[in-house]
Amino acid sequence: MSRIRKTPRVLIVTPEVTYLPEGMGNTANHLSAKAGGLADVSAALVSALFEQGGDVHVALPDYRSLFSHEADPILNKEFKTIKKKVPQERIHLAEDRAFFYMDAVYSNYSWENIKISLAFQREVINNIVPKVQPDLIHCNDWMTGLIPAMARELEIPCLFTLHNIYTVKKSLADIEDRGIDAASFWRHLFFTRPPHNYEETRETNPVDFLVSGVFASHFVNTVSPTFLKEVVEGHHPFVEEPLRQELTSKWEAECAVGILNSPDPSFHPTEDPYLAVPYGPKTVMEGKAANKKHLQQLLGLVENPNAPLFFWPSRLDRIQKGSQLMGHILYDVVSRYWHMPLQVVFVASGEFQPHLKQIVWDFNLGDRVAVCDFDERLSHIAYGASDFVLMPSAFEPCGLPQMIGALYGSVPVARDTGGIHDTITHLDISRDTGNGILFETFDPQGLSWAMDRAVDFFNLPPETKEAQLARIMKESLAAFNHSVTARHYIDLYERMLHRPFINPEF
Repeated sequence: MSRIRKTPRVLIVTPEVTYLPEGMGNTANHLSAKAGGLADVSAALVSALFEQGGDVHVALPDYRSLFSHEADPILNKEFKTIKKKVPQERIHLAEDRAFFYMDAVYSNYSWENIKISLAFQREVINNIVPKVQPDLIHCNDWMTGLIPAMARELEIPCLFTLHNIYTVKKSLADIEDRGIDAASFWRHLFFTRPPHNYEETRETNPVDFLVSGVFASHFVNTVSPTFLKEVVEGHHPFVEEPLRQELTSKWEAECAVGILNSPDPSFHPTEDPYLAVPYGPKTVMEGKAANKKHLQQLLGLVENPNAPLFFWPSRLDRIQKGSQLMGHILYDVVSRYWHMPLQVVFVASGEFQPHLKQIVWDFNLGDRVAVCDFDERLSHIAYGASDFVLMPSAFEPCGLPQMIGALYGSVPVARDTGGIHDTITHLDISRDTGNGILFETFDPQGLSWAMDRAVDFFNLPPETKEAQLARIMKESLAAFNHSVTARHYIDLYERMLHRPFINPEF
């Protein structure tokens, strides 16, 4: 479709500028899940690719109200990041009244999100792709799941990235009624049952958007190598069989990989404007002490520099993040270390939050445990103040808090699964290795054991602990950044294109 260019042109199609929850993607609570957001990933990837000399274009819905006002600060931030670093002629805003006047990126109604998705994909297929004439298209999640089929028909290499496993299903008739000529590429779509012919399947055989993206794309990637392997091997029963089968097919064809996300660059302890005292590896002990005092004062906790402080940064759900494990042991672990005094700070929204507040109330733990709604400023302060970050996840498609914690010298206490397995190794002080404390069994006893090991680490001689924290911070700064992530995507683009993605003359 495009002429041969010195530098191949890639179009990144990223409608989800905030993130559905990792794994399950419940449309009722997706707006509360900032951590791991596709917004951060999209903005950073586009910026990094452009800065490294890539001919990169980005397609976004034209959320006019959100781009013009402060209704959604997360979306506003990411859009401004892209605009600042990428020339305007490379930003392609799909226009449709379906999302012009929205006051949030997603609706609480599934039918409305499907309408937005179809409007966006119609504009990408009918207008943006013909205008850009890309050499490669990079799509993200279910809201772009029809585009790989179009790309397959036009013989444009297409990468499909799964950030979560949420999907929707709609008939060809409904898709075509929204102005998408699905008849031209229907053979590349994935249907609920095998289609016999176009007419038979048009109205009675729904298209699975997410599985279609996997099925039709030339390559697919998840945001964790280990999570991809876990899905292929059938470790997660919540992953529907059609998705597992199609990912397995891509895996066996060597067309599936895992590429880890990286934290937003704003998470950097030496430059973080939210911290009371910014700090680096050489000043980690002093910085932690000052920020801990600030957080304790802010939340009404016992002011004690010798209190081990645990921070819970992820949304409070029962399905993925393990909040029920924490609820089971919260009183026990706080009372076990009452003399220190051990403290736990939750900066997270979610359906399990009222249960934690009830525990704090029932056992009068208000000066040891703080349960707060998610707030970006408070979250940054908590990373800087805490000694440990809690992530007892049942599964983890990628996870960012464990990486952010390590960047801030806040040691991850986490379950060994998915993206956590790819980014955290168990501390071995004698060998000067590791960056966290891992447990394997998803139960309260496993988490309790890990928190005990964390207290053991906290009680090490100051010089030993300082040396380990400085090492962890330095290694994390080198490993968890968007230049590393962008390099992996560039390598994959080059593999798909069979030639360099970046112009050698750049």
